[in-house]
Amino acid sequence: MRRLVAGLLVMLLAGCGEAPPEGQAGFAGLGADAEGFRQAGPEVTLRFPGDHGAHPDYRLEWWYLTANLEDAEGEPLGIQWTLFRRAGRPPSSLGEPGPWAADQLWMAHLAVSRGASHRVAERFARGTAAPRAPEARQAGVTVRPFRSWLDDWTLASRSEAPGADALDHLAVSASAGRGDDAFGLRLALDAQGPLVRHGEAGFSRKAEGGQGSMYVSQPFYRVAGEVVLDGERVPVTGRAWLDREWSSQLLGPGQAGWDWLALHLDDGHKLMAFRLRGDDGDVLSGSWIAPDGAVISLGPEDLRLTPLATREVAGHELPLRWRLALPERGLDLEVAARHPERWMPTAVPYWEGAVTVRDRATGEPRGVGYLELTGY
Repeated sequence: MRRLVAGLLVMLLAGCGEAPPEGQAGFAGLGADAEGFRQAGPEVTLRFPGDHGAHPDYRLEWWYLTANLEDAEGEPLGIQWTLFRRAGRPPSSLGEPGPWAADQLWMAHLAVSRGASHRVAERFARGTAAPRAPEARQAGVTVRPFRSWLDDWTLASRSEAPGADALDHLAVSASAGRGDDAFGLRLALDAQGPLVRHGEAGFSRKAEGGQGSMYVSQPFYRVAGEVVLDGERVPVTGRAWLDREWSSQLLGPGQAGWDWLALHLDDGHKLMAFRLRGDDGDVLSGSWIAPDGAVISLGPEDLRLTPLATREVAGHELPLRWRLALPERGLDLEVAARHPERWMPTAVPYWEGAVTVRDRATGEPRGVGYLELTGY
């Protein structure tokens, strides 16, 4: 059953009911036509807390958490917890809901990394339009109180204080494996700044044809808790970044994947940048985020993102060292993977791992972050 659901998910991510072309890893299908689904655009107004929940009238969305952590001796660790939702058909095409309907597919990813250890797990669930109480669903998201889950992997609000955002104080937990092979996490996240809207008031344009996503982040988390890796419980602290993104046509038809960075700089600024690779050239975009949460959108005239070195990982040639420059701000950084072996051998495979950030001229440390590479 697990392989069957995984295969169905790959076909749905391809967007056409067929397996994705070889070498495109399922991501090229995110540019497929999305007729019947609601489209992201600059005219869409974000409303919270409702938009922390699921958007079944859009084809794809995720709740995506990464964290740069340290143990008591300062040794770095990295974690990823992600919940994906994928609609099989537009809501307008659905018939009478029934117990065997599966109009939504859910997928969750868990990764815990330290040094050469990189442990990965994934789970799948199907959703139905038939009315069911939240506690009866294998996967889903509720808004009041905020909770996202697949089985016992959960990301949920720890506080419902009046006036607070539902994502300000979260608890995340997940585990996999047994005995010495056990790994997982149990962390508390506390935001030290506001939600961030990327692009045009939350609409992140991905292609010249208008394709894109609604894109919101909470990049200001301080983290405390523990991770389990190789059977060992490790108290940790650090910083985390949560991305919320939903779309029906994320990419243009000729775009096959992206390179994405989310950086915590030591001076309190945050920096998100991505490069979308396509037949007609690359699309560059990003956000410069001040310590108080003020955002300046970055376009190709503001941002330079250049791969400096590649490495073969799991049979894929991947750019794992980058030059990232913001010329007008006098910022010239070198971003490098802490460890190359961070391939995610999931149903739709990709690379995801922690990075270091240094001043390119002096080599001085400037921060930490996460890098994601898809479509290779």
